[in-house]
Parts: sequence; C-alpha cells; structure tokens
Amino acid sequence: MVAELSDQESLLLPSLTSMSLDPITSPPGPVLPHRSHSPSNNLKRSDPFQFGSRYLLPDDNPFEFNAWDHVEITPEFRAYASNQYAFQRANPVSPFDASRVNAAPEKWWNKFYGNHTANFFKDRKWLRQEFPILEELTKPPEPKQGGDRRAQILEVGAGAGNTAFPILRVNRNPGLFIHACDFSKKAVELIQSSPDYDPVYIRASVWDIASIDSPLPPGVEEGSIDVVLLIFIFSALSRTQWKQAVHNIWQALKPGGEVCFRDYGRGDLAQVRFKKERWLDENFYARGDGTRVYFFEEEELREIWGGSLREGREMTHAYEAKEFEHGQDHNPNGNDIVREAIIANCTSEEDCSLIPSFEIVSLGVDRRLLINRQKQLKMYRCWIQGNFRKPGRSDQRDVTSHSTSQQNDVDSSSTSLK
Repeated sequence: MVAELSDQESLLLPSLTSMSLDPITSPPGPVLPHRSHSPSNNLKRSDPFQFGSRYLLPDDNPFEFNAWDHVEITPEFRAYASNQYAFQRANPVSPFDASRVNAAPEKWWNKFYGNHTANFFKDRKWLRQEFPILEELTKPPEPKQGGDRRAQILEVGAGAGNTAFPILRVNRNPGLFIHACDFSKKAVELIQSSPDYDPVYIRASVWDIASIDSPLPPGVEEGSIDVVLLIFIFSALSRTQWKQAVHNIWQALKPGGEVCFRDYGRGDLAQVRFKKERWLDENFYARGDGTRVYFFEEEELREIWGGSLREGREMTHAYEAKEFEHGQDHNPNGNDIVREAIIANCTSEEDCSLIPSFEIVSLGVDRRLLINRQKQLKMYRCWIQGNFRKPGRSDQRDVTSHSTSQQNDVDSSSTSLK
C-alpha cells in the first residue's frame, strides 16, 4: 500500500480527484461480504482480507470504499502518466548521482534499514493466501511420512523478517527451514536480533542475488530449495543483473521447485509521481533515499523467466528477427519465438544451457484503485504477481498460486492479488 500523499505530492495529481473512472460491468447478484456495510455480513476485518472481487460498477460511489479491484486506467490518467514519463526522461539523474547509486547499491540499503526499525514494516500475512504452496509447506507431516517432511524456503530480500517470521509463526512442519537473505547487512542484523529468530528454523545471511562469485547463499546447496520468495526485490536490480539473478535462483532450486514473485508494474503511482532527477533509465529510478526501483511490463517478465532473456534488449532484437523470418501470418507463442532465435545464435551447447527457462505457471497484472476518502484522492496502483516453476519432478504436491482466481494464466483484468 502506498503511503498517504503529502500536500506537496498531491499537487502532482491535479486532475485525479475529478477524473472519470472506467467501471467494469458485473452481473447483478446478492451483496457480497466485501461490499457489505451490514455488521452481520461484513468481511472488511477478515484476516487476511479477501482481495480481488470488489469491482467498480457504473452506479458505485468510488469513495464508498478504500480500494477497488481491476479498475482500468482512464484515458486522462494515461495521458497524465505519459506526460510525466516525458518530463522524467528530460530531467534524469545527474551522471555523478547515477554513478553513486549504481556503484554501491548496498550502501543505500544499509542506510535505509539503519533508519528504520523492524516495527516500521508490516507483516505480509497475505502471502499464504496468494501463494498456496506456502500453506502446503507449513502443514504438519502426515503419519505415513513418519513425522519428517523436510522443505527449504529461500527468501531473497528478506528485509526485517516481515515475510519469514509470519510464515514461521503458523508453521506446523518441524522439517521446514527458511534461508532469509538480504543485500543489506543492517537488514540481516534486524532479523537476527528479533526474539522470533531461532537458528533451528531460520538462517539470516547477507547475499547478493546477482552475484557471480557467490551464486548460492551461505548454507544453500545446489538444487536443494523448494520455494524461492521474491517479493518486491527483483525491482532493485538493474537490467544488466537480471540474467545472473535468474541463473542463481535456477541453481538453488530443486527440479520442480517454484518461485513466488511479486513486484511493481509499469504505470504504478509510485512511478508516475517521480519528480525530476530520479530517472536512471527507462522504467528505472533512484528514490530520494538512494535505493533503486524498476517497474516491469508483464511480457518483459515472461521473457526474463521464460528463458528468452540474453543481454538487455538483445531479446527484443531476436524476437523481431524471428518474427520477420516467419512472416506476419505466423504467430506462435512469443517466448518460443525468442528462445528459438537465441538458441540459433548460441556459439556452443554450453552457452545455450546458461539460459534458464522456467515454466510460467501464472503471471498477471494487479491494477487497483486506492482511495483517500479524507482528501478525495484516487490513486492508481499496479503490481505484477507470478509463479514460475523449474522443470522436473518435485517432492511436494502440485500446488499452484492464485487461489482466489484458480487460473494458470491470469490476464490483466482478472487477477486477484494483494
């Protein structure tokens, strides 16, 4: 959830309070608990809250609730965002400041966690709802398993432990172990100083997901991890780091292992409201505290995790070349086109083997309209959530993500995410 806008920041959005909304038509039916104001039929206080079903209908008052799901961006906001992007590109970060934030990104994350205690962050109680594999791993072992069902979770970008500790608090599987890694030494110290930190079930360590010299975190063996959690961490990487990061995750996962992914999407309010001297590269920004953030497109993530990523924009050139070769009437899966083109250009079998190709179990865009009812502000948020699987057999039962949507391939208008 985005923090409340300051008066100065709200001036950046002069027309949002008066913008019309594009409501989504939904068939009439009984008043559902998440839209009800009746004390006897109200789930606004459920824990976790059921997201993904509050559609904005033509007769709705947008200021009746604090949030609406699957609200399409209006033409007015789209034009406003386009103008903002042009302004940001015309006023980029200075070369001196760009070199500072790119040369030592860990320095800025150490400062960030040095300025914020663990109480600053909210626990992510919604993770088990959105990624049912976590619910599965924390269940007690069945009697036929002899009381021993070992499973390992690798959380990258563990921060202050607001993902790892909530999982451990509900864990009923004595064989579960969490490797909580972060780029920041300060973040790791926050986790280790927590009263919930128990080395029997969790190990916190400093690790760079894009490291070439240390492709695996401390204590993690190759092919040993059941689930990798990447929650708002991939966006901290630059384009040049994506390939190595995906390769390192591939190396840590066992065959059949899964990646649970959630991050910022292009067009999110956090991107649109950036001021001058924050733009580093297309969709890539430096925050005021020196940390970096990238805003993804859905197809971009399909290329990154589907094995189509080579180096930077080469994947786009490969796609265009293969598309031209097939002709306009040929329209197979985009990932397959790019992968064919890349493999055709590999100089050796070893080069091609270094392109991890995850199965895209699910990937969808979560567009939500958040409402500040006191200031009558409408704030468009955009996140992307996905579940990627390393091919091969898994010792765990096949449990897919997006329990609320029950889909394998989620489009931008039907995802139920938090």
